[in-house]
Amino acid sequence: MSTLNPTAVKRWIALEMKRLREAAGYDRATAAERIGKATTVIAHIETARNLPAPADLEILLTFYGVPDRSTFFRDMTRRAKRGQDWWIKFNRAVPEWFTLYLGLETGAARINTVDLVALPGLFQTRDYARAIVREGRKWSTEAELEAILDLRMARQEILDRPEDAPQIWSIIDEGVLRRQIGGPAVMREQLQHLIDLSERPKIDIQVLPFTAGAHGASDGMFIILTYPPEFRGDPGTVYVENRREGLYYESAAALLDFRNTFERLQVQADNPERSRELLRNLAEDLDVH
Repeated sequence: MSTLNPTAVKRWIALEMKRLREAAGYDRATAAERIGKATTVIAHIETARNLPAPADLEILLTFYGVPDRSTFFRDMTRRAKRGQDWWIKFNRAVPEWFTLYLGLETGAARINTVDLVALPGLFQTRDYARAIVREGRKWSTEAELEAILDLRMARQEILDRPEDAPQIWSIIDEGVLRRQIGGPAVMREQLQHLIDLSERPKIDIQVLPFTAGAHGASDGMFIILTYPPEFRGDPGTVYVENRREGLYYESAAALLDFRNTFERLQVQADNPERSRELLRNLAEDLDVH
């Protein structure tokens, strides 16, 4: 639980309070009446705008038929209030729509990624990331660009957590690996970094080869985040990003759809061993040239 951050915990409290209310068969107005407050109070709790007051929490959990969970919820509420999210120091470099993702990524137990255009941020070297980010948009100053890179490198610290680093399974389109982002030297370093990462026990990398033909992710990248057992009842999150915003899907139907797609891609992609061999061959070709 040490890696759980305020943003992720607050989101879980919101989702679970909503789930428990609906499971008990009450609407927001009825729950609000039980604690003697406006319906907006329940709405703000269930959308993670506000945390529940301790007294309201006790009443609501009893009303929902789960008084035994009061102690755990009180602990989670304290966690959500305590400390700061790690990316606060990078605030100027973080788009508002991306802050939730940073919290969820940090707290995830498992991360499944599908990438068709560029490598996942967690795997990028700084020089590769610089080449990608520089072309993404115009930058007012070099310092602004470097701040974005600092944030991206800081995200990768979760890979080195000694006890609870997330399990990561990444499917990468072959075209991503053949495109020489930043030039041959940068790409060679990046490919070697991928090889090193693929040899870690908690990281699996599969390449989706050109010969796979049509596939279920042709409409774009996606990330599936699965959370630790402490986040009881949490179905997980699917994150999809374009150049202007990030989208979050958390319904059971959406999660099932994306998980089924990911499983089909795992079958279509080369296995991790064969994928690692391709990475080595591509790196060697860049050495030759």
